Amino acid sequence: MDLLLNAYSNNSDDDEEEEEQKQQKQQPEPKRQRFSIPSSKPQKPILTLPSIPGRYVSKRQRQRFDPLSSLPSPLHPPSPFTLTGSILDADIPRSILPLLKSKAKGHQNLSSIQEKLSMTLYGHTKAVNAIHWSPTHAHLLASAGMDHTVCVWNIWSRGQKKACVLNFHNSAVKDVKWSQQGPLLLSCGYDCTSRLVDVEKGLETQVFREDQVVGAIKFSPDNSNLFLSGGSKGHIKLWDIRTGKVVHNYNRNLGPVLDVEFTMNGKQFISSSDVSGSNVSENSIIVWDVSRQVPLSNQVYVEAYTCPSVRCHPFDSVFVAQSNGNYVAIFTTTPPYRLNKYKRYESHGVSGFPIKCNFNLDGNKLASGSSDGSIYLYDYQSSKVVKKIKAYDQACIDVAFHPIIPDVIASCSWDGRISVFE
Repeated sequence: MDLLLNAYSNNSDDDEEEEEQKQQKQQPEPKRQRFSIPSSKPQKPILTLPSIPGRYVSKRQRQRFDPLSSLPSPLHPPSPFTLTGSILDADIPRSILPLLKSKAKGHQNLSSIQEKLSMTLYGHTKAVNAIHWSPTHAHLLASAGMDHTVCVWNIWSRGQKKACVLNFHNSAVKDVKWSQQGPLLLSCGYDCTSRLVDVEKGLETQVFREDQVVGAIKFSPDNSNLFLSGGSKGHIKLWDIRTGKVVHNYNRNLGPVLDVEFTMNGKQFISSSDVSGSNVSENSIIVWDVSRQVPLSNQVYVEAYTCPSVRCHPFDSVFVAQSNGNYVAIFTTTPPYRLNKYKRYESHGVSGFPIKCNFNLDGNKLASGSSDGSIYLYDYQSSKVVKKIKAYDQACIDVAFHPIIPDVIASCSWDGRISVFE
């Protein structure tokens, strides 16, 4: 039995120290060495392992005498604001600059552009979740990435297209929106925050913290000091950036909020929630009263599909919802908020991706991304496909029409690329 115990027992550090003491008794005691200190300043002694041939050194002693083990590893976190180009419009061609500063929204402006716009932008190392044109600085495009960054692009610049990189989030960024008040950029993400950044100064001005992953944000159309946020716990909040506090809470035991959208008058908003984990699909799309914090209708869309995106028409009293059933459904924004059963936009694929859609300036076209990497342009009235553009090998996530120049559209991909073209 003693032989079996000796054969299968593990040597502990105490056994190693006993063995070490036996070896030290057998070894002659080494001669003491004198150390001279050349500097007059007192220095901390450095522990070193005595060099004795054939001596066993335990793991505990190696860690104790190793001078590098006690030193912290150097960390070099990325700068929260990195200026790689210019956010100014001084480097924009003269044929484009007057159009960007103009508030005209007619198709006649296109005749002033001498060359077709077509470019691919590289800067994100992972998927891009959202893009948004600045309404006040129309040469700037913002993008939110899974690589924890927000990039700002100076699209018509002759030099570096990527103007700056924002690293204020410490997790993936889900959504990004420009403010109507100037170069203020709001973003949200997996770090349970929404962050407001002054892009001109490169400073983070406010942080809005929550107890949930924030997946969608939207500024109010009639008050740019207010914005909505929706998150993974189903909570929707209305924030005031002047105070940094929540004005209203909209809670109804929802699944994760996928998108929020104000109606044209700003008095109602629409929320889309993930109902895949529930047998009840009536809360998939809800129309809310902003001031009373109550749902006006929660039986808008009763089909068993989640809708990753909702968008209001710029002029008509309708809104559309991107459905995981591989089509875009259309609804009225007036009571009783009915689904149009006779018209839908269906040629693209969703396949579980957070595919978004958007109307153009005139509202006569609807653009949608697709899981096959293409952009689909639909005629709003007939719901027929006007054009299909193969843009990426992986899914096209978001599409956004330019706020001033008609037919200029930006898109982003699951592989991290961004494209801008007419």
